[in-house]
Amino acid sequence: MNLSEQRRAIRPLLKERDPADAMDAYYAYHHPDNRTRLVLHPPESTRASGYVAISRTGIDLFRPLLTMRLPADQEEAVALIYRALPPGAGVFISSPADYGPLLYALFEVQVAQNLHLYRLDPADYEPEINVLVTRATTFDGLPRFQIRATHPGAGDELAASASLNWQSPGFAEIAVGTQPQYRQRGWGKSVVSALSGYVLESGRIPLYVVAEDNEASISLARRVGFRDTGVRRLLLEATLRPQP
Repeated sequence: MNLSEQRRAIRPLLKERDPADAMDAYYAYHHPDNRTRLVLHPPESTRASGYVAISRTGIDLFRPLLTMRLPADQEEAVALIYRALPPGAGVFISSPADYGPLLYALFEVQVAQNLHLYRLDPADYEPEINVLVTRATTFDGLPRFQIRATHPGAGDELAASASLNWQSPGFAEIAVGTQPQYRQRGWGKSVVSALSGYVLESGRIPLYVVAEDNEASISLARRVGFRDTGVRRLLLEATLRPQP
């Protein structure tokens, strides 16, 4: 089966218009073909009961990102993962939180984050004007809104920026970073607000994923108008153990 046929086979497994499935749908359906590999269960099935997507991203040149929908049967889920990866493979994993017990059993986890998914409803968005915010473009052609701090006689530096981790036809996930010395000025909120407006104008819904213990980032999201969807996810840096 080619990639297009595989994508058709897993369509019933994801609700592309549901924020809970938005990230998984992006990597399964819309990530560039030359950076995507799908492994289906059953193999070569025209209507799969599970899959693993192995995606090359900008996160790490050597470790791919895994997203997935696993078969309900645990033995089948284990078999699928070991068909997708060799033991010893180092990966990033983004998955529904419900997969945690199985993933922790199969992978040696070096870093784990429990994530909350926030969504911006257009009715909750109020534009914020900040003349310091400018628009740029990332290396992959996606927009970035930023504030640069100028130092007389020493040029300028990037102080705060908001960019997109990915965008699909219906959603876009926003990431933000502010240099420590420029925090508490509202600049993070300004760049996230500007990018959120751009995403809404494009006809997409902005999403914001944040670690459950990152109170500053959660506060920023709420001040822009993002609301907690109740969706919980895992982000793991891990190595696949030998097959049990």
